Amino acid sequence: MVMEQDGTTSSCSVVSEFEGTILKNADSFSYFMLVAFEASGLIRFAILLFLWPVITLLDIFSYRNAALKLMIYVATVGLREPEIESVARAVLPKFYMDDVSMDTWRVFSSCKKRVVVTRMPQVMVERFAKDHLRADEVIGTELIVNRFGFVTGLIRETDVDQSFLNRVANLFVDRRPQLGLGRPAVTASTTFLSLCEEHIHAPIPENYSHDSEQLQLRPLPVIFHDGRLVKRPTPATALLILLWIPFGIILATIRIILGAILPLWATPYVSQVFGGHIIVKGKPPQPPAAGKSGVLFVCTHRTLMDPVVLSYVLGRSIPAVTYSISRLSEILSPIPTVRLTRIRDVDAAKIKQQLSKGDLVVCPEGTTCREPFLLRFSGLFAELTDRIVPVAMNYRVGFFHATTARGWKGLDPIFFFMNPRPVYEVTFLNQLPVEATCSSGKSPHDVANYVQRILAATLGFECTNFTRKDKYRVLAGNDGTVSYLSLLDQLKKVVSTFEPFLH
Repeated sequence: MVMEQDGTTSSCSVVSEFEGTILKNADSFSYFMLVAFEASGLIRFAILLFLWPVITLLDIFSYRNAALKLMIYVATVGLREPEIESVARAVLPKFYMDDVSMDTWRVFSSCKKRVVVTRMPQVMVERFAKDHLRADEVIGTELIVNRFGFVTGLIRETDVDQSFLNRVANLFVDRRPQLGLGRPAVTASTTFLSLCEEHIHAPIPENYSHDSEQLQLRPLPVIFHDGRLVKRPTPATALLILLWIPFGIILATIRIILGAILPLWATPYVSQVFGGHIIVKGKPPQPPAAGKSGVLFVCTHRTLMDPVVLSYVLGRSIPAVTYSISRLSEILSPIPTVRLTRIRDVDAAKIKQQLSKGDLVVCPEGTTCREPFLLRFSGLFAELTDRIVPVAMNYRVGFFHATTARGWKGLDPIFFFMNPRPVYEVTFLNQLPVEATCSSGKSPHDVANYVQRILAATLGFECTNFTRKDKYRVLAGNDGTVSYLSLLDQLKKVVSTFEPFLH
């Protein structure tokens, strides 16, 4: 999902290399590792890591094409092309964006016609380049797919550089591209740079000024992204992840068991022994008096652990309304959950009934967002009570994300607890004054927007109008509704999460 920005550009054309020019890092190995992990599983991930020394030696001895073809083969053979497209759409853009060279972007974005050239398969880069870099064309290697729909692991190009030169030439039949950006080559005549009127070798000088008077823009931000890995799997990071996983599974099991048997008030103290940490800011409200309705805690939604952590902090079980979580997550949850139906009147009645019994937690975004943005808040909560306490939730993890749009949500709590040192920050804001609620005549929409703004300001986040449907449409191609599967189907989905070469 991208946000539109306006700006003026010069009428020039630019052709830029992706690796080592638009991206600061010239080594594409970690992106193939991401495809291996997210589209296939741990075994393929480990095999590709094991072959890294071979790939490096081939590159050192100037067998770049052989090194590239080996990486492509191991990362993609046996996959279906839509599986690779899914990773390219939902996972890779975040890691690409973190490595974009702003000096290159300043020059690249100054031109009207923009072409990106990459040695990676075109399917891995095209979505990011067109959506976030505003590229007009992307030229990359082409995967061969057999008649059964599986990727063979081979590419159509025999000489990659010569193929790229021919394809760039076909794009600029009438006039040569004015500007070429790329790494210096041993033989410049065999690269697309030889076609350009002017070429600049990466890294682009900070003080380089192209002849244009354009408004400098940043690449369109990545708001939604998926995938389990927090860090880009460089060889060292990937090895650390593989070594940690057995210990992480044991640690997650211990943490979940302790969370299930210990009283809620004791969990924050015991969690510190096992590496967890909860930071609390602000003053939480007292429990409701007997016979009085409870407080509605309105939280930002970072992971499915938000309501659980809030209950840990308060030292008492606070029921949480849920939009769409897996049955396993409900079973593992140490607090009661109230499943909403997405039928407004029915959901309103459920929330009112729960509030009559005591406090309640709601996350009006309806889904999680990993980046520093808040999605649009539903105004339903504002219609039902004036006792609203905003709570800003945030978290930090080292290895694994605890949310997914494409995978099985039942593994979310397990991946969260597999992290060596998960940290949660809980900030209680003051209860909304009556004049800021619907009782003073404000609309539910206005109240929801006000709560969204003060929570965003507390966290240093940005408000958006995106919804859960926007997120799942971008990341998974669906509306985000969890389907309830048989036990056999759920076991199959667990296996597919760590699926190696089963195609």
